[in-house]
Amino acid sequence: MKKIYFISSLVIGFMFTGCDGSLLDTAPTNSVPSAVMWTTESIADCGVNGVYDALRYENTGYNLWHTDQDGFTGMNRNSSTLGSGIATASSALFSDYWQQNYEGITRANYAIQHLPDAPLTPAKYGRLMAECKFLRAWFYFNLNQVYKGVPYYNKPVTFDEVTKPRSTETAVWDSIISDLTYCINEPDFPNMYAAGNVDHGRVTKAAAYALRGKVYMCMKDYAKAEVDLRTVGTLGPTLFQGPYKQLFKEANEACPEMIFSVQNIGVEGYGSNSQLNLAPRSGFGWCWNNYLPNPDFVESFEEANGKPFDWNDYLPNYNSMTPVQRIVFFLRDNMTDAEKTVFIKYGADMTKYLSTGNEARVLKAFTDRDPRLLDDIITPYSSLFGADQNNVEKTCTLRWPFRTDTQAPWDIKTDTNTKWYYLWRKWVYEGASESPNRLYGPTDQVLIRYADVVLLLAEAINEQRGNDAEAITLVNSVRTRAGAVPLQTTDSNLPTFVTGQDNLRERIRNERRWELCNEGVNLFDEMRWGTWKAKKFYQGNGVKEIHGKLTSPYSWSGDYLYKWAIPASEVQRLGRDVLVPNDGWIY
Repeated sequence: MKKIYFISSLVIGFMFTGCDGSLLDTAPTNSVPSAVMWTTESIADCGVNGVYDALRYENTGYNLWHTDQDGFTGMNRNSSTLGSGIATASSALFSDYWQQNYEGITRANYAIQHLPDAPLTPAKYGRLMAECKFLRAWFYFNLNQVYKGVPYYNKPVTFDEVTKPRSTETAVWDSIISDLTYCINEPDFPNMYAAGNVDHGRVTKAAAYALRGKVYMCMKDYAKAEVDLRTVGTLGPTLFQGPYKQLFKEANEACPEMIFSVQNIGVEGYGSNSQLNLAPRSGFGWCWNNYLPNPDFVESFEEANGKPFDWNDYLPNYNSMTPVQRIVFFLRDNMTDAEKTVFIKYGADMTKYLSTGNEARVLKAFTDRDPRLLDDIITPYSSLFGADQNNVEKTCTLRWPFRTDTQAPWDIKTDTNTKWYYLWRKWVYEGASESPNRLYGPTDQVLIRYADVVLLLAEAINEQRGNDAEAITLVNSVRTRAGAVPLQTTDSNLPTFVTGQDNLRERIRNERRWELCNEGVNLFDEMRWGTWKAKKFYQGNGVKEIHGKLTSPYSWSGDYLYKWAIPASEVQRLGRDVLVPNDGWIY
């Protein structure tokens, strides 16, 4: 299906002009005239492909992984609208998110209205209609997660007709469920496509059940969520059984774990930009590492035996030291006198420095952990197989202080060499041959995968029945695939012992954080659970270096952040009596 994006670029104009950047601005640049759009099967195919093409916007699918940087798992080193406390109803984040998802809805509505005009067989008509209704449901799902009630349009409208008030959050969930139920009941909507099938990459019944299960989780209707999420596993999706790290390589992008993905290819305009934003200078493409792992997230990963991680177990008195003092533990072996002088002035407690063994001491704190830690993150004294400015492949190591990346032993060069940050490994291309360019990587961007479904099913079961054996088994299927020790209920002396519903709830939440990081899931999970404030915005937290020194503080503006601002431009256009704002936001 990856080829559809070349075709759909010709048909992405969907008959709405003169919107001037507002709600449904979909003015075409190159488009098939409406009079002939649905007159042949091939052009109708292009019209539906144009609905898929809307997934390539920043806030619809293609770059939803960016949102994790505002959740618990990541951070934006340049700060962020949400994290810095500067969000207002006029912030571009809210208007862009609103507009881009409504453009997807507009395209879907246009296709849904006109598919009956196309000369299609009943089977193909049923399949394409289900695809469009799924995609409409997806865009509304994105909106309703954060705005908690939005205007609902289920047919094409002119700009002058964009005047509806907000439907309630529940009413929008019900409409999404209606579309997904249509998909599920459509007999010609396939369960799942096998890798290599010409239609692989199109949405399927497995995706519809998974998304409807997600909706029920948002509604806290755990019984219905359980039924849907359990059904997904009968339709073909399975957990990938290779190494966790390999799951995110192009070779495995079509494995049965991937239920719904944005189809990327290594061509300008149609590939992933994860490399530019996540990789350091020493990664292929000479990149920017704009987005970084949150040190709190790194410290949340368990030890290999399932015990909660504690720095004091590896570095004596670490927790009682100031962030500046504890930088000593992260310094490279055999520092020069000049380098030592710099860190003495910095305030590091150099009495604890080991000229030989300093690297090994801190490295052990990362290697004796849940294996996903090193698969997701480049930690101190771990390495990256990358490339230099001339695309010469080389393996570099994250050392501090940085010396050089031009001769052995090569250090990882970052865009932040004066600061000491963790780096992402997940979604970073290795060597110089996995991607043709830092701006258009070929690996698909997953939006729903089976591990997400399995963990949601475990959550739904636990919320209904407490410390349930099946829920633990489901969590263990994800843990053991990654090489983590399984949870159990037989030996209370072991750290893997599950003590009850509350304990399992927190274990499931952590499992989702570790397993699904950088996949556009975490921020929405934290908002759904109501944990976002406590996990991200506690007193004294912010963008910070590995040893805990703050670069810039976070600011929690108020609990109204759990419901994003209805864009000020839309409220002003329609009036507050029609488009009622969410509480707390100033207009």
